[in-house]
Amino acid sequence: MADEMIVKELDQVVVRFSGDSGDGMQLAGNIFSNVSATVGNDISTFPDYPADIRAPQGSLTGVSGFQVHIGAGKVFTPGDKCDVLVAMNAAALKTQYRFAKPTACIIIDTDCFQKSDLDKAAFKTDNPIEEMGIKNDVIAAPISQMVKDCLADSGMDNKAMLKCRNMFALGLVCWLFNRDLSIAENFLREKFAKKPAIAEANIKVIHAGYDYGHNTHASVAHTYKVETKAKVPGKYMDISGNKATAYGLIAAAEKAGLRLFLGSYPITPATDILHELSKHKSLGVTTVQCEDEISGCATAIGASFAGALAVTSTSGPGVCLKSEAMNLAVITELPLVVVNVQRGGPSTGLPTKSEQTDLLQALFGRNGESPMPVVAAASPTHCFDAAYEACKIALEHMTPVVLLTDGFVANGSGAWRLPDLDKYPAINPPYVTPEMKDNYTPYRRNAETGVRYWAIPGQEGYMHILGGLEKDSNTGAISTDPDNHDLMCRLRAEKVAKIPVPDLKVQGCADDADLLIVGFGGTYGHLYSAMEEMNQNGKKVALAHFTHLNPLPKNAAEVLKKYKKVVVAEQNLGQFAGYLRMKVDGFVPYQYNEVKGQPFVVSELVDAFNEILTK
Repeated sequence: MADEMIVKELDQVVVRFSGDSGDGMQLAGNIFSNVSATVGNDISTFPDYPADIRAPQGSLTGVSGFQVHIGAGKVFTPGDKCDVLVAMNAAALKTQYRFAKPTACIIIDTDCFQKSDLDKAAFKTDNPIEEMGIKNDVIAAPISQMVKDCLADSGMDNKAMLKCRNMFALGLVCWLFNRDLSIAENFLREKFAKKPAIAEANIKVIHAGYDYGHNTHASVAHTYKVETKAKVPGKYMDISGNKATAYGLIAAAEKAGLRLFLGSYPITPATDILHELSKHKSLGVTTVQCEDEISGCATAIGASFAGALAVTSTSGPGVCLKSEAMNLAVITELPLVVVNVQRGGPSTGLPTKSEQTDLLQALFGRNGESPMPVVAAASPTHCFDAAYEACKIALEHMTPVVLLTDGFVANGSGAWRLPDLDKYPAINPPYVTPEMKDNYTPYRRNAETGVRYWAIPGQEGYMHILGGLEKDSNTGAISTDPDNHDLMCRLRAEKVAKIPVPDLKVQGCADDADLLIVGFGGTYGHLYSAMEEMNQNGKKVALAHFTHLNPLPKNAAEVLKKYKKVVVAEQNLGQFAGYLRMKVDGFVPYQYNEVKGQPFVVSELVDAFNEILTK
């Protein structure tokens, strides 16, 4: 037995799992994230995988990665570069080493570094470590063979045994960070509840990986521990943005006392919302996987007309197809939540990558004067609150609402404290009153809010007709009168403009910043981290991050015009900057724009913002 090793305590660490699409790197990363979140660490994850259903084995284009940042305190991003890189084959090492710090520990499966593997990865020599100039600590182990030895008496065939390789690597990482394997065991037994033999085989391999590290010390000088610092008491779980969105929709329906209906058509990266909601029929959730995007939206509008909380989920290409039906929800003034999980475009573009390029589409991408509230989620865990807020706005103001997330936020995850729903604001739809019986017309409005009253079909004395043709503001009958149309367009716009949203908050050096960083949606963690790093280096920098895009917070113009220099940073070519210039007179910001399909890199943001400070 080897001597006990020194355990080095860290405040934070970044681990990146990488291998073929079939190597289970997403599962290994998810389990490590769950283990970390369960013991109280804060986490931020980033799954990075190709669009191919299954790329050729060992190919450079088929590498799938999963990066997780764990911290003793709060972490805001998955990290720029990793402290530990797991590379399950030669192609993974070739493509993923650029994400490793110079001090990173690298774990490789030497059984997948044979000549054929090296040829596929375009290595020119038989020593990839030397060829790439890697000076890092490398744990080189024959993982595939050890897995087969471990499962030799399992009765599994060779292919099935090798599917457990990811668990050996996970066990080795758990040893490196002194993780308790019981949490991983529970995760696997739950995941493979219908296949207990598979669960036990994976558990056996995790222990084999852990024991390999423990018994050999795996060529490293010490192991690590990330202790949890003070945290708000409560139950925590590792949750993805898509799952948090689904839970937020369920919570809003529960609060409003309504059934939840989702009409959807599968599309990357939004499909997991449909998958998650379909599991919760016991909570009054109805999901319909429709034949196309148009019917997904149209069925949701029908459900809304019938009195349900109606939602349709999609990505940018699906919003293009839904736009006509979304306009029907605008003119009928029915509550509808349209979840747009943004991905790389245009067209099919980069289906598994992330952008913020659908902003102007969400704001203006319909025919006619068709104002629609837009809410943007700032992080995976914030997706719950953003979804709840979108539902509250839709139901209380009788309007379709766009909820913008993105691939990074939707697939990424964070440590989420289970909320107390009693502390969330009530949701009170503007139902018709008994006094309106027998003299109700569909566009009768609340004098203060401009919101029309909602009559559910079947209520005696409230018969009415809605449709896509313009209606008379008084009678609800079809009208082509020019003055009436002008009035109805203004009434719909004023209703949206009157929706109350929280004031814009400024973080960092709010009173005397030399530079204000402005962003929206899923870039929050990266922009906040850049601001924090610059503040620590003596720079006076602040951050104003938007989650309500239409209507804008009432103090937005005041905040934006208060500072000498403002930079709008976004993952598009300037859509939010252009929108703010349109809304705020005399506002001329600097811009930082990327359209790479990847999250921002904090160090690059800091460099760019420092350069602006010198101008």
